[in-house]
Amino acid sequence: MNAVTQVLADSQVIAKRNVIKIIRVPEVMVFVVMSPIMFVLLFAYVFGNSIDIEGGGNYREFLIAGIFAQTVIFGATFTGAGLAEDMQKGIIDRFRVLPMSRSAVIVGRTVSDVVYNVISLLIMSLTGLLVGWRIRGSLFDAVLAFALLLLFAYAFSWVMAWVGLMVPSVEVVNNASFMVIFPLTFIANTFVPSDNLPGPLKAFAEWNPVSTVTQATRELFGNIPPGTPEPTAWPLQNPVLYTFIWVVVIVAVFAPLSVRQYNKSKSR
Repeated sequence: MNAVTQVLADSQVIAKRNVIKIIRVPEVMVFVVMSPIMFVLLFAYVFGNSIDIEGGGNYREFLIAGIFAQTVIFGATFTGAGLAEDMQKGIIDRFRVLPMSRSAVIVGRTVSDVVYNVISLLIMSLTGLLVGWRIRGSLFDAVLAFALLLLFAYAFSWVMAWVGLMVPSVEVVNNASFMVIFPLTFIANTFVPSDNLPGPLKAFAEWNPVSTVTQATRELFGNIPPGTPEPTAWPLQNPVLYTFIWVVVIVAVFAPLSVRQYNKSKSR
């Protein structure tokens, strides 16, 4: 068995072990299912009537892409929390003595997050349909939109993997992730158009990759209302390309950092 085949085989085993937790730990399933529903209903019914969309668009259609982006990014925190928990319980030390690839532990962990996010996207899509959201683009574009969301979330999982191996506990992972994810997801065009933000925040939002994955998703779903002004910032003019660039950069930087940190980390 060559090195690549071994990494893939070992990663599959680790991913399967993490996915089984969805069934065996009911609390995980509750979070995966209820959180997306709560966000969709909260923003659709509480804030939906107080926010105007340029071009006279439906705010609920504008909203869903932002909720998708926020939820899959929060879903990436499962990687950091899971690795931190395994470090605390000494499971990582058990993995190290097994005849398996070192990188497979992290690869399997990040891949299992894709399963969490698929479930979240499915639940959110059904909830979105109930509150009035519709896919108005082609089937191919819709599939591309979901794939882009999952790809961006997967890349962000590597950031959280590095954080989970660096910090001393699951609680610190959660606190650290909220400190990063909240500004990224709220100083963006996820819930309000970026033009509504004041100068410095608008500039940040226009170059924020969360904004571009949201913009790309809206365009692919056909949720940009006719008459909406064209974006003036390059990232929002080319949201798919800009998002993909960020995916490549994040994985290229944090995958090696995570594997290196895994190799030198000790159980706590």
